[in-house]
Amino acid sequence: MDRAELTTEQVLKRDIPWETYMSTKLINSTSLQLLRRYDKRPESQRASLLEDDGPAYVRVFVNILRNISKEETVEYVLALIDDMLTANPKRARLFHDKSLSDEDTYEPFLKLLWKGNWFIQEKSCKILSTIVSVRPKVYNGMALNEESSDSKSKLTTIHDVLTGLVDWLCSQLRNPSHPTRSVPIAINCLATLLREAPVRSLFVQADGVKLLIPLISPASNQQSIQLLYETCLCIWLLSFFEPAVDYLSTTRVMPRLVDVIKGSTKEKVVRVVVLTFRNLIPKSAFAAQMIDLGLPQIVQSLKAQAWSDEDLLEAINQLEEGLKDNIKRLSSFDKYKQQVLLGHLDWSPMHKDPGFWRENINNFEENDFQVLRVLMTILDTSTDPTALAVACYDLSQFIQYHPGGRLVASDLKAKDRVMKLMNHDNAEVRKNALLSVQRLFLGAKYASFLQA
Repeated sequence: MDRAELTTEQVLKRDIPWETYMSTKLINSTSLQLLRRYDKRPESQRASLLEDDGPAYVRVFVNILRNISKEETVEYVLALIDDMLTANPKRARLFHDKSLSDEDTYEPFLKLLWKGNWFIQEKSCKILSTIVSVRPKVYNGMALNEESSDSKSKLTTIHDVLTGLVDWLCSQLRNPSHPTRSVPIAINCLATLLREAPVRSLFVQADGVKLLIPLISPASNQQSIQLLYETCLCIWLLSFFEPAVDYLSTTRVMPRLVDVIKGSTKEKVVRVVVLTFRNLIPKSAFAAQMIDLGLPQIVQSLKAQAWSDEDLLEAINQLEEGLKDNIKRLSSFDKYKQQVLLGHLDWSPMHKDPGFWRENINNFEENDFQVLRVLMTILDTSTDPTALAVACYDLSQFIQYHPGGRLVASDLKAKDRVMKLMNHDNAEVRKNALLSVQRLFLGAKYASFLQA
C-alpha cells in the first residue's frame, strides 16, 4: 500500500513483535509488560491504564521512537499516540509530567518530521504541535526546557522545537509532500501554534506570511471552508504582531479578505475576518484600503443579517465606528498613496483633479519621494495597461506641479522608463507615455500648456 495514503486505523491492525524487540534489548521487560497491557485493548481499558500510569506509557512510546527505526513500528507507535490524543486531547499534558523531566520528549518527533514517509511526517507534526501547545509556560520558576548552568543533559530546547516546526510547516506550504494533505495539516497546526508570540516571530522570519495569502479565497465545499477558516484564523493571530502587520500591508491580503466576507455565509469565517479588520483598522494604510474596497457598504449588509453570535454583532458595530472615524480623517493623498503602494492604479477621479495635485504635491516628498519611486517600479514591472497609463499620467502631473519635478524625475531615470512605453501595444499607454516625455523635455514652465 502507498504509505502516503495510510490511515491510523489501517496501521493499528498490524501485529508488532514486541517480544522480539525485548530479546534484542531494544525495549526492556517493564516496557514489554506495559505494551502487553495496552496494545489491542479497547479504549475504556486504555483510558484506565493511562489514568493510572500515563507518564510511563509516554516514556515507553518516546523511547521506541528513539531506539527503533523500522518503519512499520515507528508508524504503529505514532498511530497509538495519535489515537490516544484524539480520544482525549488533554492527555497531551502527560508528556509534561514532572516524572519525565529527564526525558527529551520532543526530540524523536522533531527528527521524524524530516526523515520519515508522509504518514510519519504528518503524525509527528500533529503530535508535536499538540504536545508543545499545552506545555506549562513556567515550571519551577523557570521556563520549560530552559537549561540551568549545571545541567549535564542537553534537552531539546523549546526554541529548537518551535523553529523546527515552523521550518517544516513553511516547507509544506512551499513544496507540499502530499498533493492534498500537506497544506491542510500545515494550516491546521499553524492555527494552533500562532497563538504564541515566539511562533509569530519565527513565522515572519521564515517569510511564511506570504504563503498564506493565496489560500484566502471564497470557498464552496466543507473541506475548503475549513481550510479558509483556519487560514483566516492565522491572519487574525498575526494581526496582533506588529512585524507581521507591517508585512501584510505590502500584500493583497485586504482585497482577498473583502472577497471572502462578501461571499461567505459561514458565521465562523465572517467572525474571524471581521475581527481581523477590527485589529487592522487603526493602521491608516489598511483603513484606506477598506474604504476603497467598499467595506463600509459591506458592513451595512452584514448588520442586516441575522447572526446568532453576540460577539460578532459587537465586532461588526465596532468595525463600523472605526470605518466612520477613518472616512472623516482620511485625506485624498492617503488613498492615492495606498493605490500606488499596492500597484492598484486605475482612473479614479483624483488622478485628473487639478485640485488634488495642487493641494498634495508637497506630500510626494515624504520618505525621500517614496510614492514617486514606487511609480517608477510600476513603470518597470507592471503588465497591466491601465496601471501603466495611469502611472505615466501621474508622473506627468508630478513634473507639472512640483517646482523641482523635472529634476527629481530625471534623477530617478524616469525618461528611459517612459520612452520604452511609447512603443507599447496599448494606445492609452502610448498616449500617456508621450505626455510624460513631453513634460520631461519641456519642464514645468511649459508643461501647463500641454493637455492630457
